[in-house]
Amino acid sequence: MLSAEQIVLLHDQATLFWHDPATPRPTTATHFDQLVLDQHRANFDLWHREDAARDPLSGDQAIAACKRAIDKLNQLRNDLAERVDCDLLDSLPPLNTTLPLHSETPGLIIDRLSILALKIFHTAEETRRSSATHEHRERNRERLTVLNDQRNDLTLCLAELWADIRANRRRFKLYRQLKMYNDPALNPVLYASKPDADAKP
Repeated sequence: MLSAEQIVLLHDQATLFWHDPATPRPTTATHFDQLVLDQHRANFDLWHREDAARDPLSGDQAIAACKRAIDKLNQLRNDLAERVDCDLLDSLPPLNTTLPLHSETPGLIIDRLSILALKIFHTAEETRRSSATHEHRERNRERLTVLNDQRNDLTLCLAELWADIRANRRRFKLYRQLKMYNDPALNPVLYASKPDADAKP
């Protein structure tokens, strides 16, 4: 069900297509592939909202709107990483609880691979930017080498983890991140701003 190499390819194809719709559209063969793509899209949108939030020419209202969008996208990103793990767990027989527990789930590794795909794309852009200095382009070529090495390592780690899980050598559990900042019942700023329904006139 999980192919680390296919996930990396899907990330790269989608990143290229979303930046340039003239390039081939990524295709998803399975529900799992679509989940991976949806999770990557949340990171893609988050990346560009984060850029917009740092625009020194933006006014306070625009920055506030960006921040609210970032909160929603970050929640979506985390929810989709959990759904990736749920899908993987549903595809497996019950895991032996005596097996060594891996601290990072496949969904969280896939999220890290998604971020690396975006870093690689945008760093590669900097190696070609005509308005940049030669030194800037060279520095980003060096960064690109490091990023590609990191992604190769992480891709191998994901492939080996999944092979260990399938072979009953290791297990993982669903990692509930239980974010609080968007929940009006848990964020004190949000629940303090609501009128008290029980207050007497």
